[in-house]
Amino acid sequence: MAATGDARGNGIHIGSVRGAFAIGDHNTVTQNEGGGAPAADPAQEELLRAVRELRGDLARAVRSPEVTALDGELAGTEEEIGGTGAAGPGRLARLRAALTDAGAVVGLLASGAAVTEAVAALVGG
Repeated sequence: MAATGDARGNGIHIGSVRGAFAIGDHNTVTQNEGGGAPAADPAQEELLRAVRELRGDLARAVRSPEVTALDGELAGTEEEIGGTGAAGPGRLARLRAALTDAGAVVGLLASGAAVTEAVAALVGG
């Protein structure tokens, strides 16, 4: 940004601007650019919290193919919400199926019920 006076020495000429700027005394400038974390939907935030809790609980569960598959879907869900701010419909469908497949273990864990409820709220039932 370049600032110069006119031919009489008055005024300001601004050639180009990139970013945030302020003119005058006692101004405050705040610039927010992309690249930060995506704005999160409260329902997605709740799902993320429940997913993390269930993953912690599953770490102490006896491993079975169903528990391993569920843990993989939970990890993918956590990554997707962390990267984009939301788990998409396909991810939610796979997570719901994995929760059903691992029902015996999920049913014993309060965190499993929380994830099941959060997914149901997002997919409508």
